[in-house]
Amino acid sequence: MRKGLAFTAAALLAAVAAWAVLALLDGGGGTGTALSGKPPVPATAAIVRQDLVDTKTVDGALTYSGERLLTGGVGGTVTWVAAEGAVIRRGHPLLKVDRKPLVLMYGKLPLYRQLEQGVSDGPDVEQLERNLKALGYGDYLTVDERFSYATYLAVRQWQDDLGLRRTGRVDAAQVVFVPAAVRVTEAKVEVGGRTGPGQGVLAVSGIRRLVHVDLDTDYQALARKGAKVSVKLPGGERITGEITSVGTVAKSAQSRQGQGQDSGETTVDVDITLSRTPRTKLDQAPVDVELESERRKGVLAVPVEALLALREGGFGVEVVEGATTRIVTVRVGAFGSGKVEISGPGLAEGMKVGVPAP
Repeated sequence: MRKGLAFTAAALLAAVAAWAVLALLDGGGGTGTALSGKPPVPATAAIVRQDLVDTKTVDGALTYSGERLLTGGVGGTVTWVAAEGAVIRRGHPLLKVDRKPLVLMYGKLPLYRQLEQGVSDGPDVEQLERNLKALGYGDYLTVDERFSYATYLAVRQWQDDLGLRRTGRVDAAQVVFVPAAVRVTEAKVEVGGRTGPGQGVLAVSGIRRLVHVDLDTDYQALARKGAKVSVKLPGGERITGEITSVGTVAKSAQSRQGQGQDSGETTVDVDITLSRTPRTKLDQAPVDVELESERRKGVLAVPVEALLALREGGFGVEVVEGATTRIVTVRVGAFGSGKVEISGPGLAEGMKVGVPAP
């Protein structure tokens, strides 16, 4: 459920209710006059000049980047599969079929053909050679686009260490290329089950944590790429973040009752990169994200509780000058961080205004 601005109208009225009776002593708006008699001088706060930021708090989920489905290139019986949450890095198996490993290597190109001596030169060959070199195979291997005899020998040595047949050929039954290390989010097969070429075997993601928000399109203007946000995680931990992706296609949101019906709302995807790694390891943990809705620079501001509800309508503040006080009508602007923007005749930075006693 999305949360409102830091100060709603109801909260504002509650904040000024205790001071409303003072406004009745004022005969009108304008700059006001000194109150008769010698009432006690109230506690005060200074009028300050500062930036004020309005925020909108929305729901998000702490997750991982780069979700994708990996497919296998061989048929057989699954004899081992990586556990959910496991991080798989270069050279390590994702699963085993008939006790033969399907190994992860780094690269942007999928393994779309069998690589062996005699294949035409290409970037996929260079990609394989770079991985073999990084894994410690092929002391005399030159990393280029040519599948050389040195490449053949390096592949055979790698296969021998993994318990694979020493064919010197690499195909999709042995290797899956992905850009970087992955985290297993869900196994699509189980030990003892059958798998076949092209079948999805593992759902994985990147290992970088991010926050995802399904943002109501009514608030899309608040999500600007590069904008800074504050994220509150389970347990109260707060981390700053930066909006790195804003969707351009609206999608229908499901009802919160979880029945799968269209709720009538539309949302856009917003991804946020965190400034540091959060302590929690939970996936899909609910978080609160504070988006900046308005920034007012260099305005006069007072604590919200300094506002008075005037009898004739609107708001004022009680200006305290030595032992005297007067009510000054003010125009209210942005809210943020417990303060409110004010403007009015005769107001200046450094002046004192009355606030409820602590």
